[in-house]
Amino acid sequence: GGRIWRNITTEAKSKVAETLDEYRGNYRYNLMDENLRRFNAEVPQIWQWDDHEVTNNWSPSKQLDDRYKVKDIQLLSSRARQAYLEYAPLRLQEADKGGRIYRKIPYGPMLDVFVLDMRSYRDGNDANLADKPGPTTAFIGREQLDWLKRELDASTAQWKVIAADMPIGLGVPDGEVSPGVPRWEAIANGNDGPALGRELEIAELLAYLRAQKIRDCVWLTADVHYCAAHHYQPDLAVFQDFDPFWEFVAGPLNAGSFGPNVLDKTFGPELVFQKAPPAQNTSPFAGYQFFGEVNIDGQTGEMSVALRDLDGVSVFERKLQPAAEISRIV
Repeated sequence: GGRIWRNITTEAKSKVAETLDEYRGNYRYNLMDENLRRFNAEVPQIWQWDDHEVTNNWSPSKQLDDRYKVKDIQLLSSRARQAYLEYAPLRLQEADKGGRIYRKIPYGPMLDVFVLDMRSYRDGNDANLADKPGPTTAFIGREQLDWLKRELDASTAQWKVIAADMPIGLGVPDGEVSPGVPRWEAIANGNDGPALGRELEIAELLAYLRAQKIRDCVWLTADVHYCAAHHYQPDLAVFQDFDPFWEFVAGPLNAGSFGPNVLDKTFGPELVFQKAPPAQNTSPFAGYQFFGEVNIDGQTGEMSVALRDLDGVSVFERKLQPAAEISRIV
């Protein structure tokens, strides 16, 4: 009962991407698939900047292996960014000289989507334990953080969805800084204590949302290769200056399945649901591929979130009631 398939390769996919044309070749290779072309033609998409646009767990401190002749990670990320922007269904924001990827997408009175860039402004992956804000704690960066606070405060939409590249409370390991000292790829640092390192930016944002009484913020994220629903609660947290909120994790669309990852207790995430494979790097054929579906009732303001598997079967559903009074347009 084995599967038979015809493996198709191209010159650009015969090695790790280093040149601009090789990065472009990654997108051209995917477009050889008829199903993806049909998906692109039929489904509107919002793209975010991912580490795999450059190389796995890319950050300024990335040490490239022997497959790479080009060792300059900044040069590789520049080439990768250009290829990404050439193929992404994305209009660059013109707030800075080079254009930026983070942006707000309004969907009328019920929804604003805030698309973050958790790649371009981060410092290098490290132990993530600095106790004061500084260059090493940058993750979304000062300008993007200030923009997000300002735009969330100005938003009149019922629901404010924060589309984040990476989850808040899940530890995403990236090897070791030194023997016994883990290096971290995302926000969490496995410390389970006060906000440290990249967590400081999130603590600042969450405290601001509470102080400004900005309600109905929901985080949608991916990166880890399984699905989960997390409810962040101050009474379970070490850092408690925030209002409760939900984070939904869904992925991958077509890749090996991993997880589950360990939750960091700093922001008090409750694991409400998760579905992960029985073994690491499980083939997509095993069915542990996930996506999320979100609907908003225009009359009641209720948000319905479903996590679905490869066959579209719902594995988890949750209905969220708006905390803020529903705005009516006559």
